[in-house]
Amino acid sequence: MYPRPIPENAPVRRAVYILLVCLVLLLWLLPLVAVMVTSLRSFEDVMAGNYWGWPKSFNLVENYTAVFTQTAMARYFLNSLIITLPSVFGVIVLSTLTGYVLSRHRFPGANLVFALFVGGNFLPAQIMMIPVRDLMVSLGLYDTYAALIVFHVAFQTGFATLFMRNFIAALPDELFQAARSEGASPYQTLVHVVVPLVRPALAALAILTFTFVWNDYFWAIVLTQSDAVKPVTAGLGNLRGEYISAWNLVSAATIVVAIPPVLMFFLMQRHFITGLTVGAVKG
Repeated sequence: MYPRPIPENAPVRRAVYILLVCLVLLLWLLPLVAVMVTSLRSFEDVMAGNYWGWPKSFNLVENYTAVFTQTAMARYFLNSLIITLPSVFGVIVLSTLTGYVLSRHRFPGANLVFALFVGGNFLPAQIMMIPVRDLMVSLGLYDTYAALIVFHVAFQTGFATLFMRNFIAALPDELFQAARSEGASPYQTLVHVVVPLVRPALAALAILTFTFVWNDYFWAIVLTQSDAVKPVTAGLGNLRGEYISAWNLVSAATIVVAIPPVLMFFLMQRHFITGLTVGAVKG
């Protein structure tokens, strides 16, 4: 089931394996390196077609400053924060509540409710485009922050509920029995017993949800139209000119957009890894 380690007495196989790993890593990193190098080039260098050669001049400060002074990326960046942070908070709160109820309380239809949460993750986003857009228009939420926030909370809660239900279900039953024997209500048990024990899971879920919502492009262009509410993913498309595109600025803006999820992961890396591995080994 698992790949067997290559023995040390097989140097040829180990060398081929290392070579293939380096090749795959190079192919994976090549586009990212190209974008990073392009973000340092001058506009003249890009227009001359020097995409893969060494930059003739390094415009690090000029390009990254121009992203915020010559474009509306600062507005888009703020829009993404306004959309992403409430979405993450709403998903975490709702998924913790639903995960707690579905894992620790038995009631008629519990399995059906859980199946609906899980089944929604298998629906292709494209088939829901027109119904969701029409719903937002009928509610008067189209082209507003609320449209994206409501959508992301609704559609990310299914995966998050599955995530939290499995973590809470793995907690020892003795903890809940002790809480009931002390007279704790279900709400008190959730706040004082469950939440402190699933903090690593909450951290991992926060990072995953933040990344999903921040990097969303499809629904950003479906549910928004004006620059006043567009997030960064949709705003990047506005940096392309009709006839000439400053690819050095587009590349610099792309790097800026990618910084928040990466920064959040490294700041919460310890909790993220713990949250993904807790409960993986029993005993």
